[in-house]
Amino acid sequence: MSTVLACGSVARPPAVPGSPGRAPSRRGDANIAAADEARINDRIRAREVLLIAEDGDQLGIRPLPQALATAKEQDLDLVEVAPNANPPVCRIMDYRRWQYEQQQRRKESRRKATNVVIKEMKYRPKIDGHDYETKTRKVQSFLGGGNKVKVTIMFRGREMAHPELGRKILDRIAQDVSEIAVVEMAPRQDGRNMTMVLNPTVRRPKSTKSAPEGVGAEVAETPPDATGTPAGA
Repeated sequence: MSTVLACGSVARPPAVPGSPGRAPSRRGDANIAAADEARINDRIRAREVLLIAEDGDQLGIRPLPQALATAKEQDLDLVEVAPNANPPVCRIMDYRRWQYEQQQRRKESRRKATNVVIKEMKYRPKIDGHDYETKTRKVQSFLGGGNKVKVTIMFRGREMAHPELGRKILDRIAQDVSEIAVVEMAPRQDGRNMTMVLNPTVRRPKSTKSAPEGVGAEVAETPPDATGTPAGA
């Protein structure tokens, strides 16, 4: 005995990317085009395009089929580099090679960005001499390691009425580290804090040799906490 659905329709499960009958064309570089980075080859929808040769020369406005044929004759791809132009601009290129070069540039940019580390050291407007010297030595250690340092003066209560005290400390710190750093961001008030950023002028060279006994002892001091402040300081 057969069963008939009242609505006359059958519920279908959601399509799974890459499943049979749903998989997109796998023409070498189609996976990148699917990421919406650029439309290439038969994914381009314009009727005509401004065609740019591989060497950068403008070939003029061409019907899309003609532009595709020109790229195919050179065993290259037609890439839509400016989809919002009128007509869209397409360039003939080796898309896989261009994709690889772009990825390498992004990796290099990320690598450089991750190498920039900003440490922070916090002071109080009425800090005593011993604490000042301890914290400033740590600032010098950070700078000596090639790190930028954000120096923060924290004000509380009535201390807010005397910002000149914080500015005096920041000026003193800048003077004390002037041989190894410059002020990248001048002191400025930020709510209850006053901040300044120091940029090292000398990068510590990387060495694979072990330091002689007694050398570098100052660097191996108490590790800083999350804010860059030495424990117990």
